[in-house]
Amino acid sequence: MIKIKDIHKSFADKMVLEGVSGEFKKGTCNLIIGASGTGKSVLLKCIVGLIPSDKGTIFYDLRNFSNADHEIKAQIRREIGMLFQGGALFDSKTVEQNVMFPLDILTKMPLGEKLDRVNFCLKRVGLENAAKKMPSEISGGMRKRVGIARAIVNNPAYLFCDEPNSGLDPQTSILIDELIQDITYEFNTTTIVVTHDMNSVMGIGDNIMFLYKGHKLWEGNKENITHSGIQELDDFVFANKVMSALRDKL
Repeated sequence: MIKIKDIHKSFADKMVLEGVSGEFKKGTCNLIIGASGTGKSVLLKCIVGLIPSDKGTIFYDLRNFSNADHEIKAQIRREIGMLFQGGALFDSKTVEQNVMFPLDILTKMPLGEKLDRVNFCLKRVGLENAAKKMPSEISGGMRKRVGIARAIVNNPAYLFCDEPNSGLDPQTSILIDELIQDITYEFNTTTIVVTHDMNSVMGIGDNIMFLYKGHKLWEGNKENITHSGIQELDDFVFANKVMSALRDKL
């Protein structure tokens, strides 16, 4: 479980996050949603420590990440898996080498054990026959699955996904969503997904946080998101449903 309390973040004189608090539960898909520029990815980067928050506290289970010393922060980072927007694979490395990369930098595991773990993760995402291929030789959806395999290769307790369906067709997006959900339930991870895709929200939204102009306006689940009574959220949901319907017709 991850808890955040009163997170603030600004860049120069622009406030991006203001007083955001919430709880992301273990073994569930926790979604952060909102329009572009509303602070979703900045919040995610604050939680994982890629950028420091100006104010507030972040807890990983009972560990205060915000005030932790270097050793505790390093331990927590070893428990994190990250799926970046676009996959962020190394073009010069094979699929196998890309997935192995976290094990190379975070562990002293023997090569044979690394290969066994990589092969397990590639099989888990349905890419056991793609190990020797280069990223340029596989599709965008396959690259996202490689990114997921890399994110889970160190058996993380916490999984972060930044716009995992960006640039994918609807069918592949559903496949990626289902894969993230299956891995979350199977390994009991605390999963946080940043997205603006309502198909993802209605498909895997166990717990949902809606951001609007840097503030948390609503928190709930996919069953009650359409009954929030909050105009900004209703506008977001309706606009995304219309866009999804148009994409499906094309």
